[in-house]
Amino acid sequence: MKRWIAFWSILAKDMRTYYLKPPNISWGIIFPLAWTGMFFIKSGSGLNSIPAVLPGVVAVSILFGTTSMLAVAVTFEKKQRSFERLLLAPIPLELLMIAKTAGAILIGTINGFIPVLMAAFFVDLSQVAWEVFVPAAFMISVASTFLALFIAVAVSEVFEAQTFSNFFRFPMIFLCGLFFPIERLPLFLQPLSYAFPLTYGADVLHGAVHGNHLLPFAVDLTVLGAFCVALFAASLWNIQRRWIL
Repeated sequence: MKRWIAFWSILAKDMRTYYLKPPNISWGIIFPLAWTGMFFIKSGSGLNSIPAVLPGVVAVSILFGTTSMLAVAVTFEKKQRSFERLLLAPIPLELLMIAKTAGAILIGTINGFIPVLMAAFFVDLSQVAWEVFVPAAFMISVASTFLALFIAVAVSEVFEAQTFSNFFRFPMIFLCGLFFPIERLPLFLQPLSYAFPLTYGADVLHGAVHGNHLLPFAVDLTVLGAFCVALFAASLWNIQRRWIL
C-alpha cells in the first residue's frame, strides 16, 4: 500500500509541476490541432481523405507529446539533483520509473485522441476497430515515453534531450508508414523501417481505421510490447550504471 501511495504521490507531483502547467497544456492541445488541421487541409481530397491521414496524425501527436514533456521533466530534475532524492526512496526502482513516466504516457495518450475528436466532427468513425485502435495508441505512448526516458537519462541538459530525440522522431515520421506505405520507400530503407516501434503501432492504427495493414494485429501489438519492455529495461540499466553504481 505504501508503494502505491508513493506512486500516486510522484505522479501527482509531476502532473502539477510539469504536465499541467499552462505552456504544456497549450502545447499539448495546439500541437495536435495544428498537425490535424494541416494534414486534413493539405490532403487535397476533402473530407474523404481524413481517415487516410488520421492514423499518422494520431501517432505523431503521441510521439511529440510524450518525448517533449518527459525530456523536460527527467532532465530538469536530474540537473537540479532532485532525482537523486527520489532514488533514495524505499520503493523499487521499477515502480519509481513507472511513476515518473506515467504522466507522460497519460498526456501522450490524450494528445493522440484530440485528432480523433476533431475527425469525428467531419466524418463517420463508426467503422473504426476501437478494440485495437485504443490499445495501439496507448502502447505507442508507452514506447515513445520509454524511448524519451532512455534519451533523457543519457544527457544532462534539456536541449540535449530534445536534440537527440529529433534524431529518432523525424526519421520515424518518414520511415514508419505514417503517411505513405513502407513498400513505396527505397528498398534499402525498408528494413530500417521495421527497426522502429512506431512502425508497428502505425500499422495497427491504419488497419483499425481503414483496414490496410501489413502484419496481423497480434504480431504488431506483440512486437510493440516487446519494444516497450526492451526500452524500459535499457533505461533502468542506464540509470543504474550512471546514477546508482
